[in-house]
Amino acid sequence: MSEKPDRPLRSGWTTGACAAAAAKSAFCALVTGEHLDPVQITLPKGQTPSFALECSDRGEGWASAGIKKDAGDDPDVTHCAIIISKVRRGTAGAGVTFQAGEGVGTITKPGLPIPPGEPAINPVPRLMIEQAMADVALQHGEAMDVVVEVSVPGGAKLAKKTWNPRLGIEGGLSILGTTGIVRPFSCSAWIASIHRGIDVARAAGLTHVVGSTGSTSEHTVQGLYDLPEIAYLDMGDFAGGVLKYLRKNPVQRLTIAGGIGKMTKLAQGEMDLHSGRSQVDFGRLAELAGRLGADPNAVRGANTALEAYEILGTAMAEDVARGARDAALAAVQGASVDIETLVIGRDGTLLARTHFK
Repeated sequence: MSEKPDRPLRSGWTTGACAAAAAKSAFCALVTGEHLDPVQITLPKGQTPSFALECSDRGEGWASAGIKKDAGDDPDVTHCAIIISKVRRGTAGAGVTFQAGEGVGTITKPGLPIPPGEPAINPVPRLMIEQAMADVALQHGEAMDVVVEVSVPGGAKLAKKTWNPRLGIEGGLSILGTTGIVRPFSCSAWIASIHRGIDVARAAGLTHVVGSTGSTSEHTVQGLYDLPEIAYLDMGDFAGGVLKYLRKNPVQRLTIAGGIGKMTKLAQGEMDLHSGRSQVDFGRLAELAGRLGADPNAVRGANTALEAYEILGTAMAEDVARGARDAALAAVQGASVDIETLVIGRDGTLLARTHFK
């Protein structure tokens, strides 16, 4: 049996921080002919990390630099990707403008922090890039009338593993990060993607969205409703991430679909459905067994919610669906969101369903 590591999990750097460091080094090369290596930047909360260059180049009127992203111990899809910022002279008085290079996406739908037509470089990374280059501009008395093109070689392929295609971000990755630091297993990036998914759906005028715990559940719902792709939120374990955001950003209808285990935990009032952060309450299921005339001890001794379901059958699934809906409605705290819940078998069979009012 493997032992837990005897050290804390290591933090890493966001794509935004890497792009900012690369832009600072490239701008310095554009101004002075020499890249900064290593290059130090100041993050939004005051940290001052240094980055070694992975690559650099320059030519007439432009310079570029690349940083290999280190995501620390976080299972980040962009870990070890090369984030390249190319800086070239722009129009006098225009300030800093941004372009999407290879592997960086372009916004095509409203509802995101950046308007359609713009490169998918989020507001805080843009500010970080500008502030990093401002250090060089101040030191050398230069105006920051430049075009910054950010690229991630191979980013289009990596983006297929993210929410970007569903959110209408075409052609590659987003340059992200609000603090510059990746906290391992913080789940914040996933929850932020859920929020952006809701924003995009609302901006498109959708009145019905779907939160599913996995692909099987989502596929079952797709067979019930003719909804556009942006209506489907990859909720995963983060029911709370969906429900709490809908309190202040409501849609008329929400469908929640999931397997018997995760929906049982939602029915208990759990908002994080991950197996390491919440557990099925078999005592509660044993009480249900007693009410149904089944053997409470058999259910209390079950290893999984699925095993309990095999004992109790449809009545348990229906009880779970009702309990999950009640818990979800309680979580939105009176917001004008009607909710239905679906309990889905491993083969995609609909085991139980509550309906909208």
